[in-house]
Amino acid sequence: MTQSFPLHWPLHKPRTQKRNTSQFWTTMGKSIATIKAEIERLGGSNLIISTNIPVRRDGLPYANPGRIDDPGVAVYFDYRGQQFCFANDKYDKIECNLQGIAKTIEALRGIARWGTGDMMQAAFTGFQALPAPGQTPKRRWQDVLQATDLPTAERHFRNLARTHHPDFGGLPDVMAELNQAIADARNEARAA
Repeated sequence: MTQSFPLHWPLHKPRTQKRNTSQFWTTMGKSIATIKAEIERLGGSNLIISTNIPVRRDGLPYANPGRIDDPGVAVYFDYRGQQFCFANDKYDKIECNLQGIAKTIEALRGIARWGTGDMMQAAFTGFQALPAPGQTPKRRWQDVLQATDLPTAERHFRNLARTHHPDFGGLPDVMAELNQAIADARNEARAA
């Protein structure tokens, strides 16, 4: 297991605007141990827990980090040859967000035990980790804007920009991808 500081949040996962107080009664040490155990039970490997808790030279988080403004947590791991990321910032404490992720993994393991394997794989496709910034292959404008022609692309761009613009709580990287996609669509239409 590796600790990662500062928090590396998945690019396309929106952040929670209003956090809740959790009903989990846990500590940071217990939450980390629970996450580690759940990933091992799942059969995952290469666990990385990314938070805004500074880490010591030995890679472990400080026991008393003080007040942390952003309690978000991203848990990265490999499962069946693919990379996955579970991210949570619903709660006001890092240990509670970790516990929420652990409970999610526990529930998905239950799906594998009680349901069918294809349900488990379908559930995991929504949690695939995004590559680190700079490693993301550029997507085609048709895929980003879910359009095949310029008028539809323009309409979808306007709708997505209202949601993903940083001025309205969106992520700058997502908006940058949308801007590049509409520019590509316009350039392709001019060239045709």
